[in-house]
Amino acid sequence: MASEELSTILPRVVIVSRRCVRKNKFVDFVGEYHLDLIVRYGAVPVIVPRVAGVHLLLDSFEPIHGVLLCEGEDIDPSHYDDRDVNFGLSAADIDEVRLAHASDTAVDPEKDNIELSLARLCLSRSIPFLGICRGSQILNVACGGTLYRDVGKQIRQSSVKHVDYENYDGHRHAVKIVDGTPLKIWFEEEEIMVNSYHHQGVKRLAGRFSAMAFSPDGLVEGFYDPANFEPSEGRFLMGLQFHPERMRMSGSDEFDYPGCPRAYQEFVRAVIAYQKKVNGELNPEAAQTLKLDLEMEKKRSVIVRSFSIAKDLYDRHDSPMSRQSDLEAGAEFLESNTALSWQQEKRLKQMGATVRNSSSYLKRLKKNEEREAMARFVMGKMSAMQLSELLSFYRMMGQVCSDLMEKKLRPC
Repeated sequence: MASEELSTILPRVVIVSRRCVRKNKFVDFVGEYHLDLIVRYGAVPVIVPRVAGVHLLLDSFEPIHGVLLCEGEDIDPSHYDDRDVNFGLSAADIDEVRLAHASDTAVDPEKDNIELSLARLCLSRSIPFLGICRGSQILNVACGGTLYRDVGKQIRQSSVKHVDYENYDGHRHAVKIVDGTPLKIWFEEEEIMVNSYHHQGVKRLAGRFSAMAFSPDGLVEGFYDPANFEPSEGRFLMGLQFHPERMRMSGSDEFDYPGCPRAYQEFVRAVIAYQKKVNGELNPEAAQTLKLDLEMEKKRSVIVRSFSIAKDLYDRHDSPMSRQSDLEAGAEFLESNTALSWQQEKRLKQMGATVRNSSSYLKRLKKNEEREAMARFVMGKMSAMQLSELLSFYRMMGQVCSDLMEKKLRPC
């Protein structure tokens, strides 16, 4: 199968890049572990660059069949509600946090806007969503939850080391898994050792979510929406504070646990099912809509050809005569859809054109109303660019119709 065909068949997972400085220039990147797992299980990663204004252009990345959000800087505290703007931290505490976590405490407003917009898009359309590390925090904030501005400072009894700057890949800490959750099914363990790299975390978990795992200090390490979780049906809404994609044995790509890649595997499974659902394979109504779209496109092509032949005949009087059937589609379209100008209508009346059969006329009106309703239904699913192209097409056809009508009505 050609690569072009695969690109139209495989579902698309949107991932937002992270910005860093390299050679005195900003560079956008996404961790390859994430990309590799998405591709491995049968989807295509589509990277959304962290660039100013991209949050207003997300329609350009459609179709979106899934969203994976991963690491990044701290989320701007203004996005989550807390009466104490400093979260109970003194100015000295905040300075200490910034010094200890210099690479993560600088907020990135553009990345916040892009990722929150994508999270809300997923929530509004039930698009599968997987959040890893910062991505889980984005999901919680988008649903009304709050965050600890610094876990080490605000969970006073915490003895858990959630980040080790000297041993990023090798660092592990324990988490306990809640029974009856997807994590328990995937890992089949009461407790696992996870890799993490964060200094913030979920403070108040949004009401729609259920916790799946906790670290010994009580911090939520994983959560999901039980009411919106059935991968086989295209439903997946989950956040993991730890990094299953990085939990690999030293010097090897082998995972610490067989359950580590399952979050990605089940996420892509949901993405594939969601794509089938929106394409109509799981939804008869959507299938009917797609069928109607194809039929409308076929009819449009026939009408375009008919008008093209008619215009060619009009412009070039020496053109060979085409078959009558080639012109019938355009004639039928004009008969049922052309609205005459006041001048054209007046000239037709002067020539004796009248409505001779009122019942037939009423039937035609009803049929036109049905066609208009169908057109509105189909066009309502088109993008702004497609509508613009369609409008340009009909303006051109309108001019052709007007020219031909004037020629036909011109006195000999």
